Amino acid sequence: MSIVLEKINFIYSEETAYQIQALKDVNLTIEDGQFIGIIGHTGSGKSTLIQHFNGLMKATSGTIYFNGQNIYEEGYHLRDLRSKVGLVFQYPEHQLFETTILEDVAFGPKNQGLSKEEALQRATEALKSVGMPEELYNQSPFDLSGGQKRRVAIAGVLAMQPEVLILDEPTAGLDPAGRDEILDLVARMHRERGITVILVSHSMEDVAKYVQRIIVMNQGSVMYDGTPKDVFHHYKELETVGLAAPQVTYLMHELKERGLLVDTDATTVAEARASLMEALTGVHSARKDFHVC
Repeated sequence: MSIVLEKINFIYSEETAYQIQALKDVNLTIEDGQFIGIIGHTGSGKSTLIQHFNGLMKATSGTIYFNGQNIYEEGYHLRDLRSKVGLVFQYPEHQLFETTILEDVAFGPKNQGLSKEEALQRATEALKSVGMPEELYNQSPFDLSGGQKRRVAIAGVLAMQPEVLILDEPTAGLDPAGRDEILDLVARMHRERGITVILVSHSMEDVAKYVQRIIVMNQGSVMYDGTPKDVFHHYKELETVGLAAPQVTYLMHELKERGLLVDTDATTVAEARASLMEALTGVHSARKDFHVC
């Protein structure tokens, strides 16, 4: 197992008039190689939570283990942790600051102690893996489109060869095509590299399509933790905390209410299509048998 959280609490502005408890007794285990989605309404604690995974924020109380080691132990090197648990923020273009794309992506590996040549090699490999054309490597990152900036920011984290990749709303502000490109890229990296991916998203369709496990945050606590089918089965309860299920879920429930024997736990378009085709085939066969009789 890679990351374990035990009774994690976090309080902003502790012991002041502005005190807010953002995390409340959070217990989680993030297994190696999982693709996890974290969802929750604004203020639910999801962004605070992910910044605990690599030590950017320190819990008010509780313990976090990475690969069996307590990250709060005296002498533990948080710098090493952050190279293994990479975080791409909501607007990752704000993480870009070097004069060229190649230098920007090479910054992390240099900080890990690699030579300039090794860092540039890592940067080149990372940029290739996210599909950035080689002719752009020496351009300023600020001249890129929104989607290209996201790719460069992700490459900057990948160049450090992390074991865990955390993405906080990586498609925010992108058009549908740009959003699909980024998420397809992340899914491919998960398959090919086998790294753990943690995706924070407000899009239920994206979460249902890509992740294996969903963690639902509500008022600083874990409300649900399970497969997409398990979590979205509770769509009525999710609505009470300002969330929803994928549109497919609502469609399938409506079709079932109208008499079609469809799978109401379908969460993706592909699953809904297969279930609907099966239901329609069954209706057609029943009608055919009726006419024969």
